[in-house]
Amino acid sequence: MRDELRENRTPGAVLADALKAAASLVLFGFGVFLTIRADIGAAPWDVLNLGLSGTLGILYGSASIAVSLIIVLIDVLLKEPIGVAMILDALVVGKAVDFFNRFLPVPPPASLAAAIPMMLAGLTVMAYSQYFYMNAALGCGPRDTLLVALAKRVRRVPIGAISVALLGTATLAGWLLGGPVGIGTLICAFCTGPIMQLAFRTVGFDATAVRHQRLRETLRVLFPKR
Repeated sequence: MRDELRENRTPGAVLADALKAAASLVLFGFGVFLTIRADIGAAPWDVLNLGLSGTLGILYGSASIAVSLIIVLIDVLLKEPIGVAMILDALVVGKAVDFFNRFLPVPPPASLAAAIPMMLAGLTVMAYSQYFYMNAALGCGPRDTLLVALAKRVRRVPIGAISVALLGTATLAGWLLGGPVGIGTLICAFCTGPIMQLAFRTVGFDATAVRHQRLRETLRVLFPKR
């Protein structure tokens, strides 16, 4: 567990944790790359990103950034806490996927028996990278923040149902745009949470115990008033 008394109280600590968050997001992008490369259907948000990419003729990373920044804007309008890591998440992950697509070409698996392990490997990489990202305590991702914001405003509906509705909407919109939906989409939808929980347990990490620093607090640390 992260010691709250030490979290991001100096400019050096903020910069070090920002670099850790950025590096972990690049690793997260590698995990996303593997799930897409498995070529058996993408994760719900990636169905949307890939659908936009194909429809608009732009790179996956550009579509991912556009979707992420729109969600960040919604989070701001809903007056949810914004952190440095949220901005990094919006900008880094998509371009990391583009980087791996270009410089680390991995042939798609020859069979479903090979594709499923690649998909699960990608989800595992994503889970452990999320540990480092969240442990930096500089904010949550845009989509997680949106989920929490909606849950707070529709209290009679379980957060699990809200998550399913949100992912279902992203998947449907992406599918209508030509995004790849398949067995891999189901694997991502049902295995991401359990794999993340198992990964966090192996490193003794309690995500609920981390106090994330808001952007306003970060700016005060970096630029203290004299």
